[in-house]
Amino acid sequence: MSEQQKTIDFYFDIASPYSYFAACRVEQLGEKIGRRVNWLPLLLGGVFKATGNKAPATVAAKARYLFVDLHRWAGALGIPFHFSSHFPPNTLTVQRVLCALDPGQVPPVAAVLFTAFWAEQRNIADDKTLIAVLDDAGFDGAALVAQSASDLVKQRLRHQTDRAIERGVFGVPTVFVDDEMFWGHDRFDLIERLYAV
Repeated sequence: MSEQQKTIDFYFDIASPYSYFAACRVEQLGEKIGRRVNWLPLLLGGVFKATGNKAPATVAAKARYLFVDLHRWAGALGIPFHFSSHFPPNTLTVQRVLCALDPGQVPPVAAVLFTAFWAEQRNIADDKTLIAVLDDAGFDGAALVAQSASDLVKQRLRHQTDRAIERGVFGVPTVFVDDEMFWGHDRFDLIERLYAV
């Protein structure tokens, strides 16, 4: 296998709390199994629509369990977490902002956005708040939000979402190690066992 093929493709949406947990750990996973991580934002709503899936929080019994499970995982992983009072957010602009970036910029910006929403309860679906969050982190928030409205960026998000669906993605976080798909941040220990170097 060539070095170019040794990758983890990490599909995520800021709207997903489990994607937040995965984002906090995926680079470490890459180091452990000798893979470079490709951070690939997609639009989770588009995935749900195409696959007939729906958010667990829309099912009452799942929603009750989800709330408990998220806090258990956050505690076990030592990750700051507060279930957002702004859930579910419309992350269309947020995901487009991520698609407006160079690939190397996506991880730090995604980390800022995940933290703002899932640890600080800031409403990043609001453009003014989104710009402020980006500005606070040292980025040009207004420029990024403006760039996110370009046809090129819209097409990039649409393409990444469609490509994920073609590969079998039905929810996030989903990672592909080489070409093998794993859904859920709780598969990371299994991935490490299977691909340990």
